[in-house]
Amino acid sequence: MKHSVYLIFITVFTVVLAARAKNPVKIVTIGGGGVAVSVNNQMSYQQMVDQMIDYWQRQLSKVLLHKPDLILLTEACDRPSGLTTAEQFEYYKVRKDQVKDYLASVAKDNHCYIAFGTKREENGSWWNSCILLDRRGKVAGIYNKNFPTIQEMNEIMPSDEAELLLCDFGTVACAVCFDLNFDELRERYAQQKPDIILFPSMYHGGLEQSKWAYSCQAYFVCAYGFLNAPSEIRNPLGEVVASSTNYYNYAVATVNLDRKLVHLDNNWEKLTALKRKYGDLVSISDPGRIGAVMITSEHDSISADRMIDEFDIQLLDDYFNQSRAVREQKLIKAPVKDAIDEYRKHNK
Repeated sequence: MKHSVYLIFITVFTVVLAARAKNPVKIVTIGGGGVAVSVNNQMSYQQMVDQMIDYWQRQLSKVLLHKPDLILLTEACDRPSGLTTAEQFEYYKVRKDQVKDYLASVAKDNHCYIAFGTKREENGSWWNSCILLDRRGKVAGIYNKNFPTIQEMNEIMPSDEAELLLCDFGTVACAVCFDLNFDELRERYAQQKPDIILFPSMYHGGLEQSKWAYSCQAYFVCAYGFLNAPSEIRNPLGEVVASSTNYYNYAVATVNLDRKLVHLDNNWEKLTALKRKYGDLVSISDPGRIGAVMITSEHDSISADRMIDEFDIQLLDDYFNQSRAVREQKLIKAPVKDAIDEYRKHNK
């Protein structure tokens, strides 16, 4: 019952957003290793917390100049490196919500969302979580890592929940580090169709990032916890649209969430007609090699959905599902045209 109500709410929320057409969101991701503690460290745990907050004050001051809507920080961003496991848990006892409360104040003062990775305790269990703070500094949602490593599960619990988190601009999904290796989670999100996937991680993921972006048809934001590889923002075609560099440990991009993926098959002339009518008010992005393009509405009042309906353009998922249905009919010797007609009759 709870899950059914959630699905209905997400559907209504998505319909309301779709009516808004052009939907720009400015995203920042900050990578890097954070605060390190010396082996011979003489700091108290409270001093470590203070040092951590000071570190994030300096990092955030660089990106807040861009006036972002959403900031993503790394996995375990509020834990100094260099501590043993036992020392980490002593640190957590002192840290409590101090770093979270600081980040909440930043979110509120700057009217932006902040998502960050942290290890936290709830009801006697420990979780590796991504917490999303809203523009008022309140918790908008928490995702708990579904697939911790085997070693990690000596200390923390795996979760089996992976619902979308709601923002005023759209829906957000989360994955943490090792999660990216598991198709079960990716396929679950692909069904839910998030606008953005947030990935705070100590593992870069490589090609998996583009795979997730494309299969979920979502913008994919990675905040990687080291400087030996970039933190990046990818579009739903899996292309990198912004990246940290050897000079800057953060990336900034304004993305338009009013977008849809379509296949080129059966749509060539329709896409030409769409562009002819709307000109610069629609963009059709072709990454090459995959046969799919992304339609993005730049119109203030006409959404990508309305444009697609106007020209009877078939969506990517619909085309693949139609191909499956025709294949099934062909296997039982039905003519292809009859199979197509049958599919369209049941999927208007």
